[in-house]
Amino acid sequence: MKKDNFGAGPCILPPSVFEQASQAVLDFNESGLSLLEISHRSPAFTEVIEEAQETILELTGLKNKGYYPLFLQGGASTQFLMVAYNLLQNKAAYLNTGRWASNAIKEAKLFGEVIEAASSADKNFNYIPKNYEIPEGIDYFHCTSNNTIYGTQIKEFPQVNVPLVCDMSSDIFSRELDFSKFDLIYAGAQKNMGTSGATLVLVKEEILGKVQRQIPSMMDYQLQISKKSLFNTPAVFSIYVSLLTLRWLVKKGGIKAMEEKNKKKADLLYSEIDRNPAFEGIVEKEDRSFMNVVFKLKDDGRQNEFDNTCKEAGIVGLKGHRSVGGYRASLYNALPISSVENLVEIMTWFERKA
Repeated sequence: MKKDNFGAGPCILPPSVFEQASQAVLDFNESGLSLLEISHRSPAFTEVIEEAQETILELTGLKNKGYYPLFLQGGASTQFLMVAYNLLQNKAAYLNTGRWASNAIKEAKLFGEVIEAASSADKNFNYIPKNYEIPEGIDYFHCTSNNTIYGTQIKEFPQVNVPLVCDMSSDIFSRELDFSKFDLIYAGAQKNMGTSGATLVLVKEEILGKVQRQIPSMMDYQLQISKKSLFNTPAVFSIYVSLLTLRWLVKKGGIKAMEEKNKKKADLLYSEIDRNPAFEGIVEKEDRSFMNVVFKLKDDGRQNEFDNTCKEAGIVGLKGHRSVGGYRASLYNALPISSVENLVEIMTWFERKA
């Protein structure tokens, strides 16, 4: 029985992607070779990465606007330091909304002065700060669009007159945005785009080359662009799965269609959390994420009972992060609404059983 997978990542992917990727491992495009053994410099893989890059630019509306989509390795965590390596000359400002933003701040401090423009640490990151001021004289402003652990999401991004950098690892391609507002976007592939191993960096080339320090080759965005993400052997399989997922996204109507679907899923689950006396939300309502729904039982003594009920119903991946506790339902693009309906049904049944 196929389970309802609410895991935070690596996460659910469309069935068609699993099928096509599995076939490619055995025989890639009827070439007689596995995807896992073709050269990353072969024409076959060049077609894969170039189509993926072109699709990303089209989906984001950034084609012919001076942006380059890189596929790099090391996850979003490597981007915490790579952003600062390439952009931080004197000082930068960061919005601290959770674990990953805090980690990004820690890495950036190795390269220059870092100012926390605002933080929601005072309430264990259960809200997004508002009405904060952007400091003067900074090299860039960094924020995290969606906080996987805490279930918060930025609804309105600040207006800035410096490069705007955003970690979109857990909600990339899930909602319509004016992507041209951002000068650099990075996202680990394993949430909404593919498998772990590849990281998308979508960067406006004109913001590069401004720092005075010497940048190591692997950390240099300009060098990586000049080598078209092929400075070293890239994550071939992960990039191919990303391409398959991007194709699926386009076929399903693009980002607009994904947003409509994701909103329906989130509204359905949040409505049940608010209605059901057995559960309660943790996040400030205006900052609730459409991707990661965080909630808890009002009676912790019933945790094993609810966990076993979910297990019997084929629901997996609900356990909340250890720093928050409770439960977390991740509603990534590929999760069908039927999975949310099943969870809501179980929650309703659990309420009546009390």
